[in-house]
Amino acid sequence: MSKYHIPVLLKQSVDGLNIDPEGIYVDVTFGGGGHAREILKRLKGGRLVGFDQDPDAAKNIPDDDRFLFVRQNFSYLRNNLKYLGIDKVDGLIADLGVSSYQFDSAERGFSFRMEGELDMRMNPDAEFSALKLIGTYSEKEMIRIFSEYGEIKNARTLSRLIVKQRELKHLHRIEEFVEAIKDCTPGYNEYKYLAKVFQAIRIEVNKELRGLRILLEQTVDVIRGGGRLVVLTYHSLEDRMVKNFLKYGNFEKIMETDFYGNQNTPFKAVNRKVILPEASEIAENSRSRSAKLRIAERRI
Repeated sequence: MSKYHIPVLLKQSVDGLNIDPEGIYVDVTFGGGGHAREILKRLKGGRLVGFDQDPDAAKNIPDDDRFLFVRQNFSYLRNNLKYLGIDKVDGLIADLGVSSYQFDSAERGFSFRMEGELDMRMNPDAEFSALKLIGTYSEKEMIRIFSEYGEIKNARTLSRLIVKQRELKHLHRIEEFVEAIKDCTPGYNEYKYLAKVFQAIRIEVNKELRGLRILLEQTVDVIRGGGRLVVLTYHSLEDRMVKNFLKYGNFEKIMETDFYGNQNTPFKAVNRKVILPEASEIAENSRSRSAKLRIAERRI
């Protein structure tokens, strides 16, 4: 079994699904199987479908006839459920972001603290990687990703420096890239800055926000009336998307109403305020520091 992170807000997340022992549930970010195993404990005759595009996740598949594993990105949710003969599910959980297992694997190239090749692919079979991005993106394209996905204030200067440095030397490795951008990296807040740079590259490489948007749109068709949607986010960009979708039913923050002026949104919030980890959990699991849990119910 591959060593993945301790699931964040495990009890609160699975409680949020309000599990029917005979129901059908989906874990679209199976990973190490932490949430999945807890869900299976609460099922009797029900079923659980797990999605993950990372082949390493397959090493964690539980020996349980009630569990089905789909090695695909969760943006292909609806088609795969139809293939399995599932029209509607009673609940769906998504634990977004990168696992500690992926961060801690130097060969995956996710962490600026590691030495290894620039990669950052959640699906190692995908053609596009961080290496290709750094080597081929124009200055304009890099300004866009560092501004939008990293919210980096000196995105223009950073992008110009990368283009200049790659003309002098091929930037194949993490340590080479970190060294190449050191003139843009503030010494007083180096780790936070590099985390934003790597986040921006990772989001672009894996098309994370596009995939999240597609997933959320599909939940309207996939989750039955009264079913639950549980989402764990770890940075403001994805949390904003989830928050807006649950509140408005879209990402443009347009409130649609019916003939009588009532809000016409597909989901209603179960928790009025976002759920955050307690200090004790943060002390034991650093990944939980930035976690936010949102739970919603599909309107009938």
